[in-house]
Amino acid sequence: MSDLPATEAQSARSRDLDTRSIVDVVRLIVEDQRRAADAVLAQRAAIARVVEVLATRVRAGGRIHYVGAGTSGRLGVLDASEMPPTFGCDPSLVCAHIAGGERAMRAAVEGAEDDDDAGRTAMRGHVEPDDAVLGISASGGARYVAGALHAAHEIGAYTVALVNVAQAPLVHIADDAVVIETGAEVLTGSTRLKAGTAQKIALNAISTALMVRLGKVYDNLMIDVVATNAKLRERAERLVCMLAGIDAARARELLAQADGRAKVAVVMATREIDARTAATLLARVRGNLRALL
Repeated sequence: MSDLPATEAQSARSRDLDTRSIVDVVRLIVEDQRRAADAVLAQRAAIARVVEVLATRVRAGGRIHYVGAGTSGRLGVLDASEMPPTFGCDPSLVCAHIAGGERAMRAAVEGAEDDDDAGRTAMRGHVEPDDAVLGISASGGARYVAGALHAAHEIGAYTVALVNVAQAPLVHIADDAVVIETGAEVLTGSTRLKAGTAQKIALNAISTALMVRLGKVYDNLMIDVVATNAKLRERAERLVCMLAGIDAARARELLAQADGRAKVAVVMATREIDARTAATLLARVRGNLRALL
């Protein structure tokens, strides 16, 4: 049917999929995933534009919201949940809203994607005018996401459509759009494959670039990593040793005084000051370590 979104089309490359060898099936799936990365790369300028606006919003006290249904919603939840341990940011900075609620993380919730009123309700009382809302949808037509974007726009938030189909309905609702055209799937309509991979890459790029812009990264190091296990404590120790030019014993001592905050420990070592003073200096430069080194 000509009115179907491209993500629902049947791929000529994978016809007779059920008759092929498993080696060939695997080849087709993996080759298609590579196309997802290329499709995201083609939208790097649009992604960068969105990141700059998000950074402005966050500096003004705003938060980031991901809204999606099904696979798209789950990917938003995944990215949001990984932000605090990776970058030491407040857990409320990046919020995820999925159609059908928490139950939809593990099971399909009937009708949830089509409930635009639920999308509107998810935004009310949660979204503020300084916030930004990213609506994620492979087809670009999920009504739950559309309702959310409409409500967010009415509140005054910056809205973005992250979709896999050109001229999708969400593109015409949002203030901005990142359109990653991935086309037909190896398994017809299974957008957890190439479209989902493209969304994951795009979300990785958006959230990581945002944290880079906000000073949560020094060089290419996760300087604000939260040391919640042995591996991460060792990583924090290595970071302090590397950046402050001190030995491991001294790094451990400073990290203990800094409550495990590697960035604070580095400033303590390089400025020869206590943890409170180091934290105050970092606060003055919005946590940008490079400004103090």
